[in-house]
Amino acid sequence: MNYFRLLLAAAALSLPVAPAVAAAKPAPVETAAPAEAPETAEHFLGSLKQKTGTVTLPGDIATLKLNDEFYYLDPADTERLLTDGWGNPPGLKTLGMIVPKAVSPLSERGWGVIVSYKADGHISDEDAAKIDYTELLKQMQEEDVEDNKARQKQGYAGLHLLGWAEPPHYDDTTHKMYWARELKADDAKQTTLNYSIRVLGREGVLELNAVAGMSDLATIKQELPKVLAFTNFTDGNLYTDFNPKTDKLATYGLAALVAGGIAAKAGLFAKIGIFLLAAKKFLVIGVVALLAGVRKLFNRNKA
Repeated sequence: MNYFRLLLAAAALSLPVAPAVAAAKPAPVETAAPAEAPETAEHFLGSLKQKTGTVTLPGDIATLKLNDEFYYLDPADTERLLTDGWGNPPGLKTLGMIVPKAVSPLSERGWGVIVSYKADGHISDEDAAKIDYTELLKQMQEEDVEDNKARQKQGYAGLHLLGWAEPPHYDDTTHKMYWARELKADDAKQTTLNYSIRVLGREGVLELNAVAGMSDLATIKQELPKVLAFTNFTDGNLYTDFNPKTDKLATYGLAALVAGGIAAKAGLFAKIGIFLLAAKKFLVIGVVALLAGVRKLFNRNKA
């Protein structure tokens, strides 16, 4: 179902039709098949299967012990929200999404945490205390110049890393890391917050990415530690379960993880996901406005 087409069609069908010539004989009334009702935001959200409590992610790789403030959407419903609700192109593969109950994901202030997994191997944290994140930021910004040239050739607006909204932090006890970047697209008026959590595992890393406006930074900083706490690998997949004799070792460390891992070498394609997700904060405003307009139109015609 095309969410935007249904809404636009509903608006068009609600417009007054010009009367026929007065002398014309009325045509016989035909009974038409009932038109499909437009999908409202409430109906769309109600169709999403919200899971609460303890959730095991696909592949039994990890668990989410959700508190009462969040619910989980499986990969299928996550794609529906990303495409039909937020306007992103389809195809982003995920393990699902963590969504706060306090705010609708279709509202301007709505946000969610997209979960994915990369089986790149066991990432060594030996360099954790040696990384200069100020210097790393400069390198990432320099790479943006070339990346944006390629992006523009592909028809995308430039996307710029303005700085750390939250510098990288690594906990060598839980083997969890988080940081936040402030991004700005050439065709956007406001900047976007990309908040990242990484949970290191036996042979891969869980990626949790939250996207919101910079005005939501205080909220995200308050809520993300809760997500960080209830997300953990299952037994057998823990960081400490690594067996150097049998398990795969990643070819990069924590610095490259922050910069984008092995995929960072691909430049444009390594950041396409961030770009598409960042677009959400600008698209969702249009969705809400369109819904409001359709509702007003329906109410006026009923009066």
